[in-house]
Amino acid sequence: MGPSKEIVERVKKLREAINKYRYDYHVLDKETISPAALDTLKHELATIEEQYPELITPDSPTQRVAGKPLPEFKKIKHTATQWSFNDAFNEEEIRAFDERVRKGVGAAHVAYTCELKIDGLKVVLTYKKGKLESAATRGDGTVGEDVTMNVRTIESVPLILTKPIDVVVEGEVWMSKKNLAKINAERRKAGEDEYANPRNVAAGTIRQLDPRIAASRKLDTFIYDIASSSEPLPATQFAELEYLRELGFKVNKEAEEVKNIDGAITFWKKWEKLKEKQDYLIDGVVLKVNERRYQEALGYTGKAPRFGIAFKFAAEQVTTILEDIVFQVGRTGVVTPVAHLAPVNVAGVMVSRATLHNEDQINRLDVRVGDTVVIQRAGDVIPEVVQVVSELRKKHAPPFVWPKKIAACGGDGAIERVPGMSAWRCVNKNSAIQIRRRWHHFVSRGAMDIDGCGPKTVDLLLDQGLVTTYADLYSLTEGDLVGLPGFQELAAKNLIDGVKKARRVPLDRLLIGLSIGQVGEETARDIAANFGTIEKIEKASVDDLLSVYGVGQIVADSIHTWFRDVENRKTLQALLKVVTPTRVAKVAGGALAGKSFVITGTLTSMSREEAESRIRAKGGSAVGSVSAKTSYVVVGDSPGSKAEKAKKLGVKTITEPELLKLIS
Repeated sequence: MGPSKEIVERVKKLREAINKYRYDYHVLDKETISPAALDTLKHELATIEEQYPELITPDSPTQRVAGKPLPEFKKIKHTATQWSFNDAFNEEEIRAFDERVRKGVGAAHVAYTCELKIDGLKVVLTYKKGKLESAATRGDGTVGEDVTMNVRTIESVPLILTKPIDVVVEGEVWMSKKNLAKINAERRKAGEDEYANPRNVAAGTIRQLDPRIAASRKLDTFIYDIASSSEPLPATQFAELEYLRELGFKVNKEAEEVKNIDGAITFWKKWEKLKEKQDYLIDGVVLKVNERRYQEALGYTGKAPRFGIAFKFAAEQVTTILEDIVFQVGRTGVVTPVAHLAPVNVAGVMVSRATLHNEDQINRLDVRVGDTVVIQRAGDVIPEVVQVVSELRKKHAPPFVWPKKIAACGGDGAIERVPGMSAWRCVNKNSAIQIRRRWHHFVSRGAMDIDGCGPKTVDLLLDQGLVTTYADLYSLTEGDLVGLPGFQELAAKNLIDGVKKARRVPLDRLLIGLSIGQVGEETARDIAANFGTIEKIEKASVDDLLSVYGVGQIVADSIHTWFRDVENRKTLQALLKVVTPTRVAKVAGGALAGKSFVITGTLTSMSREEAESRIRAKGGSAVGSVSAKTSYVVVGDSPGSKAEKAKKLGVKTITEPELLKLIS
């Protein structure tokens, strides 16, 4: 027998009450009912739903915790591109940003909304008719991981909104410092290692396959932006935050609306001092132009919104002892010095390694083994040595001598300085470690993206002699793999399926996978979009390559040289028999379509990057070197030799005001 009308009505009221108290407690920070009492309401609802499963709905408070772990995360394609903010680290940079904004909108003063930059994990929540449909990580900005089941366990995330609208919102998942302390206390009792910081725990928790683990960690959220909505958006950023609150989201209450950039700097200075007093990690302040009409007018660059910026706090610096300097050989043979340090906690993370970048940096710092050094996490990510406390140096400590040979380079270990750069590289381009790292890179997500083929699998295939060239990977069968250490039938099938899917690959990702020196993601995409096919890239001259935006002399020479190496050409031709590169679309045309620009000197109204971005937005290309094919050379203050070269080649030079007319 089904539930009576009274039971149905009771379930409805229980859900409404639980949702209200949840909102009061987790969003408004008001305890309108004791946690114990709220638990009894939840228990009653769960008991009824257990008796009458047909009453269970996806938005029921009892469904925040799923019963079974997921076997794997699915992918979710974002309906709105997830941008990252550019960074500013001091007043000079933030005032330059404000100047660009004001000139971009033609206003003497611009108001901003200042929000605390929470150091957590970004999530994108999608609601259909007011009900939570999905939650995803940022991922690569286009595709993220489906973490819906874990996010449903977070009490501050409403499963149903106050309005039945379609909306996509963005926010940050975080763990409180107090909660981390409790978890670490439990781990100490159990004899387990402690977690370093709440941000890492929050990120790791959201990526747990078992939602029960996420539920036990008691994560929290702050929602701060609307990516899209079926309703008209408020006229200002600050009003948008209030609108998010009205929909039922938890919004950080410390946001402020300021009249100008001076107010934003004051806000930043205030929170630089107060950040440690909060129960969540803060690594800066996010500034957004308050007026939506101005936001829309400013738009986006290829990477970030022009109307917003992350104003970061000064990186935390600590001192420690540099115990040794060792060398790491990368996949292209570049040799990087790495400092081995006495372990030290930096911004909540234990650090025992830090980059020294190159020989020039070592000489500039005069760093020596045994020195007391200052390290920081630049951008809160990569630890680096930034200073030597020379007063604490031991007497007669010998200067560090850059080696002439590196054993990891193989052969006689010889190294050479890269022409025009501060880097050194192995003379032997095919040492064992370089070959393996090139293979690891080839199968990685950013390159050929072969599912089921990580570094350990690659090492196993190489050790077993099953592959010697990239093309060999595509001729493997399940029978070749079954019986290898760690390979059962399912693992073998997954790898073969992953290889099959990777037979068609965008041309830019193929270029990345080939480990061509100096070719990163952006350069690969620009090259692929401009030439269209791998055959045209093979035939391209250095001048042809220099005509592509973002390609300078060093990059052009590197690409040209790679395609003229006999062994490289053999590798590529064999690979093209089993892989089909697909075209990469060019940027849509505009008023400057077909025109190329070179900028020399300093611009006063915008940064060089901003000018290049606006040129590309109009369909033009911004390149690094002047050639006879260059359309315009923009001459700013204190121009370099490029202006003289333009005159010799008969290339038209224009001033900054003339450029502004073209890109306005």
